[in-house]
Amino acid sequence: MIENDIFRALADPTRRAIYEKLASGAKNASSLREGMQISQPAMSQHLAVLRNARLVREERQGRFVNYEVDPEGLALIAGWLAKYRAYWPQRMDALKELLKDMDQ
Repeated sequence: MIENDIFRALADPTRRAIYEKLASGAKNASSLREGMQISQPAMSQHLAVLRNARLVREERQGRFVNYEVDPEGLALIAGWLAKYRAYWPQRMDALKELLKDMDQ
């Protein structure tokens, strides 16, 4: 199930930081490493996990490879979250009522 791969990929704080950097635009692995204490092989492994989860795609430009957020991966996350969107307002309303009753 691809949703499991997505959440497993984003469970790692380093991969979340990489993904957030890519949200501002395409970057190569070297520019992604700026400000991070991470080796080139580790960056490659993190990017591979994000690619396999369909969160990131790569595009070769000459000898450089640029990475960017893959909109299809975002669509999968949005679709998964949409299933639960209707559930939360009801639960929040029930919690508000419970708290209101507890205050009385």
